[in-house]
Amino acid sequence: MSAEKLGIPAVAVITDRFEASARAMASANGLADYPFAVIAHPIAGNSDDELRDKAELTVRLLVPLLTERKP
Repeated sequence: MSAEKLGIPAVAVITDRFEASARAMASANGLADYPFAVIAHPIAGNSDDELRDKAELTVRLLVPLLTERKP
């Protein structure tokens, strides 16, 4: 969130289990529209294929969030 306040595009990658608390924290810091790339929880215990799928999804979520919006 510090980078975003400086005008540097930034995105937090979180799992869906932590989305509500992450959004509350962003709002409390004056960044209610802070972007999050939200992926399925959990990460631990995933197979290599599951992790690869989550990584690919994360990249697909990140690119537009970083390139198509103004900080």
